[in-house]
Parts: sequence; structure tokens; C-alpha cells
Amino acid sequence: MNAPTPAPRKVPCPTCGKPSLYAPSNPWRPFCSERCRSADLGAWASESYRVASPPATQDGDDEPQDPT
Repeated sequence: MNAPTPAPRKVPCPTCGKPSLYAPSNPWRPFCSERCRSADLGAWASESYRVASPPATQDGDDEPQDPT
């Protein structure tokens, strides 16, 4: 006896937030459409997405200070 096939998952589209089918039948997954996928790619290409990093230090700033 075969187990029932689970229903495809729906996830929020990373661009617009609408429900998007996360299944092989959706060629743009996890996006809901080609438009949303292209908008996300454009944001990456224009460097709109940034990853936070600690502030840069000057040479010698990371060495412990001698309190004497």
C-alpha cells in the first residue's frame, strides 16, 4: 500500500510575501513569479542587500593598552 502524497508546501514569497508553492511544479520557487525572482536578483546585483559587519579598526587599535 502506498503512503499518501503530502500536499505541496506554501511559503511566503521572499519579495512580495504572497503565498508561493514550494514544489518542483513552480519554476521560480521560492518566489511566486518570475517578476519577484528578477526583482530579488536585481537587488543583489545592485548591492541593495548588505550583511552587517563589526566596525573596522585602525592599525594597532586591537592591541591591549598598557595602563602604566
